[in-house]
Amino acid sequence: MANQDQLITEDEAELYDRQIRLWGLDAQKRLRVTKMLLVGLGGLGAEVCKNIVLAGIKSITLMDDQIVTEADFFSQFLITREDVGKNRATASVARVQELNPNVIVTSNETSVTDKEEAFFKQFDIVCLTYCKPETIVKVNTFCHENNIQFFGGDIFGFYGYSFSDLNEHNYVEEKPKKNKGSSGEGPSKKQKVDATETVFIKRTMHFTRFKEALEKKWGGIPEKEMKRVPPVFFMLQVLLKFESVMGRRPKPQSAENDRCKILELKKEVLQSLDVKEDYLKDDFASLVAGELSPVCAIVGGILGQEVIKAASQKNPPHNNFFFYDGEQSVGYVDCVKDS
Repeated sequence: MANQDQLITEDEAELYDRQIRLWGLDAQKRLRVTKMLLVGLGGLGAEVCKNIVLAGIKSITLMDDQIVTEADFFSQFLITREDVGKNRATASVARVQELNPNVIVTSNETSVTDKEEAFFKQFDIVCLTYCKPETIVKVNTFCHENNIQFFGGDIFGFYGYSFSDLNEHNYVEEKPKKNKGSSGEGPSKKQKVDATETVFIKRTMHFTRFKEALEKKWGGIPEKEMKRVPPVFFMLQVLLKFESVMGRRPKPQSAENDRCKILELKKEVLQSLDVKEDYLKDDFASLVAGELSPVCAIVGGILGQEVIKAASQKNPPHNNFFFYDGEQSVGYVDCVKDS
């Protein structure tokens, strides 16, 4: 990175003053030189885009080959009624640019499925939303092999998830300083912790690929450990299978037929993963159509936060899934690895 690119101007320092105080000037400088590709400008993509652009990334390319429809207005706030029929990425550029004039915002109207490995090498971070599982696996493999930070996420009605693969990621964690003095008496005495002073600790975290996480076998795992795994993870597996088999996502217009197909696939998917069928209740199959704006806001907030952590190298990132259950209003962070 060129020294000139790392400089923060006076205008930027004023604009980002609050977050510089929060995570430091060095972290902001790293954000300042990060180039990102965001695929999918539905409700989730709009939320992620907003959070990243406001944080002060260098540039963001919005990629989507779909046109704006009436359904987009339930969750996509970067477009207007006049944009119906236009490309969804291009229609979003103007409002994204208004959020932060310091960020370079461009659009790409082609499909990510047609892109080869060389295309992704121009970016530091790649984030896929609203993509089929085969596309996620393919792009994640490209990114992992080229040390490009990868994120993915999606919304299915009341449920949503985000995934991160940062390969080998170095970051700085800020923790309260322990003084040399001690409190208490005897061998159990502990060092005093001074909350007013902090120290910075360099750490490294290793990630796994999306495909490997999905293929993890659960047979033979103790029941106590299984109870810690969010049911939403297996729900996600079923929905991704539905998308692969049907070539589309569940739709409100075909809710009953989709529900029957989802429950049929549930049995098949859980059996392939060595998971008992009763671990995942059937109720979810009626709540997985469309993008609900509150769910987009929550998952998009988490996903945007994780992108910022990765780019700034400040604070420990989620490794590797975040799941949101809108029916129960509960979020889960879980590490799923095939080992």
